Amino acid sequence: MSELFNKVKRYFGDYAVDKRLAYELELAKLPRYVAEYLISEFAGSGGDWEAKLRGFVRRHYYEPEEKEVVKHRLVVDGTVKLMDELRVVVDIETSVHVGIIQSLDIWAEVPVDIVERNRATLVNGMWGLITLKRSNPIEVFGKTVAAVVTDFYPFQSPDTDPGILEEARQYFTLDEWVEVLINTIGLDPSVYSPRQKLVLLSRLVPLIEGNVNMAEFGPRQTGKTYLYRNVSNYVRIISGGTVSPAVLFYNLRTRVPGELAVKDVVVFDEVSKVKFPNPDEMMGKLKDYMESGVFERGDKKVPSDASLVFMGNIAVEMGPEGYIPVEDLTYVLPQPMRDSAFIDRVHGLIPGWELPKISQAKYHLSKGYGIASDYFAEAMHSMRKESLAGLISQHVELSKNFKIRDEKSVKRITSGLVKLLFPDKSFSRGELRGVIEVAVEYRQRVRDWLHKVDPGEFQKEKLVVIVRD
Repeated sequence: MSELFNKVKRYFGDYAVDKRLAYELELAKLPRYVAEYLISEFAGSGGDWEAKLRGFVRRHYYEPEEKEVVKHRLVVDGTVKLMDELRVVVDIETSVHVGIIQSLDIWAEVPVDIVERNRATLVNGMWGLITLKRSNPIEVFGKTVAAVVTDFYPFQSPDTDPGILEEARQYFTLDEWVEVLINTIGLDPSVYSPRQKLVLLSRLVPLIEGNVNMAEFGPRQTGKTYLYRNVSNYVRIISGGTVSPAVLFYNLRTRVPGELAVKDVVVFDEVSKVKFPNPDEMMGKLKDYMESGVFERGDKKVPSDASLVFMGNIAVEMGPEGYIPVEDLTYVLPQPMRDSAFIDRVHGLIPGWELPKISQAKYHLSKGYGIASDYFAEAMHSMRKESLAGLISQHVELSKNFKIRDEKSVKRITSGLVKLLFPDKSFSRGELRGVIEVAVEYRQRVRDWLHKVDPGEFQKEKLVVIVRD
């Protein structure tokens, strides 16, 4: 075992996880943070724990297309156990707590004591082992509910304190820490250049910093969706298709909050295939939210710190300095998003075209220890509460051609990267300059894009930041 992996085990203790096991045990259908939690639980059970774990998953995990199988078990046996995400909403008029198993489109009443023990089900939803039982039908939110949750065993780290990250950081050099983070997200750092590692970690900025709007375009199979699906339970991925205001903002009929109200990050995957039932209304609300961090629907006005990520696939070709896009980025977006007012609200553009495609597991996936994904996700969620924009302002001077959106963009991206790379807030002037240069580059790419879309309004200017001692 390498010295780096020994250090991870030494300073993270129970939160150090051998990342190879998640894919070697063929648990790819589960989010990585769930798979790692189960591995930790079963590894201490003795005997052939791997066979026990596979059997547990085989018995209790149902694919979305198997929802009728779950209903059949409820009808025939009266009860069923399943692994899934449980999210709870409350009907104040009837005092009923309703659990929504979204992937299977199943609603069930949830007793108050189960909700009290698992408060995160009210906020964001939690993965766990859910025991469902048939019950007398009741009407909630205009829907008939005929099942009840009788037990819930969560698959989630109880520790949300980022202090473990902050304490451990001092024992690693910057290069070592970057490798720890790359292993943590399930990839092998040895196959990526230092530049590519920073591009990869940039994908985590929306998870650790609130109200950041990022775009990433690149070829298929570079791990864009893989990371967001596996690194945190606080992410919702919308893969093309029709997106309604009810899904994104607030459902007026059921009074259930939309994804922006409950998730840290909403990802528009394959953004070119996204459709809106009423494009003018939807884009108006979306652009307003991207600017203000507040959305309105009906009589609801809701502040949120959810970040937005827009991802698209593009064709690339090899240039003198590596791969470059060969198509106009504007046309990767769906028609309603192709105006400068929307693009200007994107804080940074990640150059996903610089990353290699992920091939076989033995080449690109992690081969050693990283931080347990469930703890890492909770730590990033906690770290969103504090922005380092004020700290960064003390050390930087912006050129006069910075607009307010440029300033906001660079400071938010920098804040996210600093929290990732220096959770103990200990960094040198040179290290801070390196991070800010990445943030400026991402925003500069948006400014250049805007000039191409609307040259009359957006001049071609170079953004410059000076880092003070």
